[in-house]
Amino acid sequence: MDKATVVLYSGLGGIGHLTPMVQLSQLFVQHGVAVTVALVKPQEEPATSFSAEVARAAAANPSITFHVLLPPPCPAEEEAPRDMFDRHRLIDAPLRDFLRSLPAVRALVLDMFCAGSLDVATELGIPAYFFFASGATILAIYLNLSSVVANMGRSFAELGDSPLSLPGAPPFRAADLPKIVLDDDDATRVFVRLFERMPESNGILVNTYESLGARAVHALRDGACVPGRPTPPVYCVGPLVTEGGDEKHECLEWLDAQPDSSVVFLSFGSRGTFPKKQLQEIAVGLEKSEQRFLWVVRSPRSEEQNFGDPLPGPEPDLDALLPEGFLERTKHQGLVVRSWAPQVEVLGHRTTGITAGLPLLCWPLYAEQRLNKVLIVEEMKLGVVLRGYDEEVVKAEAVEAKVRWVVESEGGRTLRERATAEKRSAV
Repeated sequence: MDKATVVLYSGLGGIGHLTPMVQLSQLFVQHGVAVTVALVKPQEEPATSFSAEVARAAAANPSITFHVLLPPPCPAEEEAPRDMFDRHRLIDAPLRDFLRSLPAVRALVLDMFCAGSLDVATELGIPAYFFFASGATILAIYLNLSSVVANMGRSFAELGDSPLSLPGAPPFRAADLPKIVLDDDDATRVFVRLFERMPESNGILVNTYESLGARAVHALRDGACVPGRPTPPVYCVGPLVTEGGDEKHECLEWLDAQPDSSVVFLSFGSRGTFPKKQLQEIAVGLEKSEQRFLWVVRSPRSEEQNFGDPLPGPEPDLDALLPEGFLERTKHQGLVVRSWAPQVEVLGHRTTGITAGLPLLCWPLYAEQRLNKVLIVEEMKLGVVLRGYDEEVVKAEAVEAKVRWVVESEGGRTLRERATAEKRSAV
C-alpha cells in the first residue's frame, strides 16, 4: 500500500516562501512522514534564479519530493489575473489535478497566500492546514486586521503614527504595517480576506516556539485574535532551520579563516535590493568601520520598480556598483557575495557569533520587516535600528557607527548576552 503523503504547497511565493516550506518538510521527514513540496515558478523571479534554488533544495533534501505545477495557458486579456492572488486562483486547477494523481494525501499544508486553495482541499476531502513562517506575533496582528477594519472609519494609512494595540501584540504604529495594508486598495482587501479565511482550516502551524511568542500564542489559542469565530488549533513548530547540503559555499571557506565572533553578516532577504547610491554608502561605512564583514549584494531594481515588481535577473556587477577600488582595499577585511549565500550555515558559523548569541542591526525594507523591527528592538530588546532607514538614503556614517557599536561597545555586548539567553531557550 502506498504511503500517505503530506503535500506542502508554497504557491507563487517564490524563493522567500519556498525556503521555510523546505524547513518544515524536514520536520515532517524527521517524524517519518512522506512529503511532497508543490510549487509554481513565480513571474516575479528570473527562471534561472528560481530553477537554481529548487535544484539546490532538491539536492540537499533527497528524502523530499519536489513537484513544479505547470500553470494553465494565459487567459484572454480581459480575464488576465490582476495580481498574485488572482494568479493563485488560476493555479488551483493544476493543484487539484496533482492532488488527485497521488495515491493518498494525508494533509495539505498551505502557504499564507494560498487561502483560496482551501476550496480545493474541501472539494477533495483533504484536511488543510496553514503554515505561517513569520512568527506568532505577526500572525496575531494579521488575524486581527479584519475585525479592526470593520470597526474603523478610516484607513490604516490615515492613522499614520497613531499607536495600535491588538490582542497578542505589543503596541506599534499604524505606519509600521506592511505597505499592502496601508495602501487601502483592492490588494489590501484581498490580503485581509486571506486571513479571514485562515481560521477555516484544520489548524495553523507557526514558525515559533512557546517562550518566544508566548503572549501571541496565548492570544491565538484563546481566540482573542478572531473575535466571534472559532480559532483552529495553533501549533508551534519552530525554530525551523535548514541542514546544509554537501557542497560548501565559497563564503564558508572564507569564514573558516576568520577569528571567532568577528564577522558582521549583511543580508536583506530574497527581495532586499538597493540602488547603486545606497550600495556605495554601505560600502564606505563598512570599510571605515574596520570590522570584518560578509555582504550579500543583489542587482538593483530600476527607479521605476518597487518590491512587488519582477526581480532583476543578471548577477550584480560589483565593480560597477561599488566604489572604485573597494573590493581590492577590503579583500582582507571582508567578502562580498553575489545574490545569495547559505544564510543558515553562515548564521551558525563560529565567526558570525551566532553560537554566542547574535545582536540584530535592523534595517526594515518591505513586507512585515517594520513590525519585526518593533518586536526585535522594542519588545525583545535583541537588536538596534539603523538610523535613517526611513529616509531616502542611509548614510555611510550611520552604517559605520552602528556596525562599530554592535561589535565593540558595552551595549553591543549586552545585546549579545541577551541573544545568547534567548538562543538557549529555543533549544
